[in-house]
Amino acid sequence: MSDPGWTAHIRANIVLYGALAANMGIAVAKFVAAAITGSSSMLTEGFHSLVDSGNQLLLLYGQKRARRPADRAHPFGYGRELYFWAFVVAILIFAVGAGVSIYEGWAHIQAPEPLRDPAINYIVLGIAFAMEGASWLIAMRDFDRKRGAASWWQSVRRSKDPAGFIVLFEDSAALIGLLIAGAGIWASHHYGDARIDGIASIIIGLVLAFVAIMLAREAKGLLIGESADPALIEQVWRAVERRPEIVAVNHVRTIHTAPDAVFVAISADFEDALTMGEGETLIEAIEAELKRAMPELTSIYIRPEKRENAVHVL
Repeated sequence: MSDPGWTAHIRANIVLYGALAANMGIAVAKFVAAAITGSSSMLTEGFHSLVDSGNQLLLLYGQKRARRPADRAHPFGYGRELYFWAFVVAILIFAVGAGVSIYEGWAHIQAPEPLRDPAINYIVLGIAFAMEGASWLIAMRDFDRKRGAASWWQSVRRSKDPAGFIVLFEDSAALIGLLIAGAGIWASHHYGDARIDGIASIIIGLVLAFVAIMLAREAKGLLIGESADPALIEQVWRAVERRPEIVAVNHVRTIHTAPDAVFVAISADFEDALTMGEGETLIEAIEAELKRAMPELTSIYIRPEKRENAVHVL
């Protein structure tokens, strides 16, 4: 019998496993085609798929590390370790994917490979496009399900789970790269100039560099610490504000400690007539209510503070 926990893990990470399976198979096919035909853009695409496979393994490793429970050294858990590995992925795409692509392209412009029958390249590119397209559809459907009414770009900027948008970016870059590689191979044979294939490799490298910079920018924000979704902050604010014992809410500050874990610090002005014991009971009640309504609030800190003494930060 299959392990229910393992089945649930596969389903939860279907985007990563789907992309990993596609990229590993495609990488082998591309390297074989490059060895047979000597195509620079095909060799570049092979490295591209190999880097993408390694990226999915790093993200899966990061997810495993991020699930470790909190301890004395890390009282809020290890959730943000996933953001570190997301940043490493961005660096790999830039250094290995883009770097090798641009180098190989330049090398083949300087010393063009003799033109050979491109048929096998077209076959591999067609198969790769179908497999990458299937992985892209899985990633896009998962992303659409999570983004709701937000625009595509807004959802990327607001997302606190890098695995989903990294695979989507990678697959999008892969599909664009395959089209460029196909165009480069065709143009090389049509015009009888093998250097065009090298130019295609450089263009693929520039596409990968752009994607890597975008991913690094998002991963950097997550590493530094991003606040929760404005809708969640508003929900917390209203839940505290409607309590009759609360005179005013001074501020609600949040930070993601993991994709699905939020630390929230609340400053509120309590009624002066409340005793210490009543204040403690009120805080416990507010915490219980917030956690029931928003399970992602894993740590809640509520500070009684006079409104005129509160420090407001935009």
